[in-house]
Amino acid sequence: MKNNYIYGLHPIQALLRQHADRVLELFVQSGRRDDSVNQIIKLAFEQGIAVHEIDRKQLDKKVGGVVHQGVVACVRSTDALNENDLWTLLDGLKKPPFLLILDQVQDPHNLGACLRSADAFGVDAVIAPKDHSVDLTPSARKVACGAAETVPFIPVTNLARTMRELKERNIWLIGTADDAEQNLYDTNLSGATAIVMGTEGKGLRRLTKENCDLLVKIPMCGSVESLNVSVATGIFLYAAARGR
Repeated sequence: MKNNYIYGLHPIQALLRQHADRVLELFVQSGRRDDSVNQIIKLAFEQGIAVHEIDRKQLDKKVGGVVHQGVVACVRSTDALNENDLWTLLDGLKKPPFLLILDQVQDPHNLGACLRSADAFGVDAVIAPKDHSVDLTPSARKVACGAAETVPFIPVTNLARTMRELKERNIWLIGTADDAEQNLYDTNLSGATAIVMGTEGKGLRRLTKENCDLLVKIPMCGSVESLNVSVATGIFLYAAARGR
């Protein structure tokens, strides 16, 4: 099984707290000994994980020169979650499900930000189509600041079919569209709900829209016509969490 690298202070700290069994070894930049790094080293030692101190150039080489904040973890890959994991998760919930569906979001920074909002507002799982969507990359994990380790991210083969099966479970699918007639602030989001967000620029695909129970919009007061998908996601999730 292939091993991967995860970098950044928050993702690695969350990984060591939530899934330390996946971490094979930890690499720390020579001379980097601030409180955050020391806490990560302490967590690694407590779990019996080897910590190696290497220079900046070696660390850069491991992750292709991205901003790693002086810490890189070599982790054991795990099998991605799938539709079966989604149904198992829903069957185990003791409260009305709260889901986020991302329809072909392709920017890892947007995915990471959406996961961070999902964690903040109590989303049970984030669902996305396997095709034409960004995967849970190290960059997305870094932006998520640890949320990628706490919120299940579930790629599905056929998003339209998954949406229909969610409706059969009496989960209300609320799609977002700039041209929708109904206002977000006039929408009841308190029950079993899945918020459906579209891709950057084009929004929801036609078939995705057709499988939504309702389309709503964020009322805009200024001259800007739309918001970045991760910003809009945060607004919708906050409104839903407040109603719940």
